[in-house]
Amino acid sequence: MSSNPGSNPETPAPDVVQAVPVEPSDGGDERPQQETITEPAKLLRIASMVRELLDETRQASLDEAGRKRLTDVYHRAVGELSAVLSGDLQEELSELAPPLEGVPTESEIRVAQAQLVGWLEGLFHGIQAAMFAQQAAARAQFEELRRRGLPGQAPPQATESTDGQTRSGQYL
Repeated sequence: MSSNPGSNPETPAPDVVQAVPVEPSDGGDERPQQETITEPAKLLRIASMVRELLDETRQASLDEAGRKRLTDVYHRAVGELSAVLSGDLQEELSELAPPLEGVPTESEIRVAQAQLVGWLEGLFHGIQAAMFAQQAAARAQFEELRRRGLPGQAPPQATESTDGQTRSGQYL
């Protein structure tokens, strides 16, 4: 990810989605790793294609040429997915979606595609959970600011109404 001069290196680019932060599994690195996706639209397109392919392979019997073609599409989809994922997510994907060897059977193709679709759905749920947590944190922060009053805002002043009573606050 490239950063613009003068931009905060901690802030992701507008087209980057951060999933749930993960604590490091080994004690060597003290910083949590950030799971990121650089092109969410591409991720969604590939996920939709893989899901559709899985549905099609359930409905049709494939000959050897069809299985070869589907294997090529599967490998290309996994490669394209890896290109938009951070290193930790790439590693997870490579463990859960290993390459298909030779000409796989229909069953092997279905299992591989189902694994990939399941992993993608888990990834989407993680993104949704992270977004919900970010929204809840922002809402809590906003409520805290509202409770304390905005910085630089003058306290409400008492005003005298037309009936001679003193009232506080602003009126429109």
